[in-house]
Amino acid sequence: MRRYLVVAHRTLGGEHLMEHLRQLRAEHGDCQFHLVVPVFHPTDRQWTEGQVEAAARDRLDGILEIVAEMGIGADGEIGDASPVYAVDTVLRREGHDAFAGIILSTLPQGVSRWWNMDVPGRLNRAHPEIPITHIVAESATV
Repeated sequence: MRRYLVVAHRTLGGEHLMEHLRQLRAEHGDCQFHLVVPVFHPTDRQWTEGQVEAAARDRLDGILEIVAEMGIGADGEIGDASPVYAVDTVLRREGHDAFAGIILSTLPQGVSRWWNMDVPGRLNRAHPEIPITHIVAESATV
């Protein structure tokens, strides 16, 4: 069974991502997904680590309920604020061969912090042995 690592926060649960997961299942049969939700540090207000972790946990729990109702097998975890480091952490623990691919979901260029940090390029350079699919949402789901 194919297993994919999905990395998203503000776009988690968006139709673009859900459609991509459905398409993978249609192409490859039963697939498993491991969701990594990096914590998000807002720039428009003060926050504590507990608050950003709770917000990420709420995002993760909400999407896990949705995909379970859809019959999609998934589990997940909260990750570091750096999506590259969050992916590295999972791959060190699980092994590079544990996943058929990485799915990165971001906001559009110009809006997305992850684009500004060159997350798609950095992931490709750090993990050239794993296919990385970068999908772009039209807007945040938060």
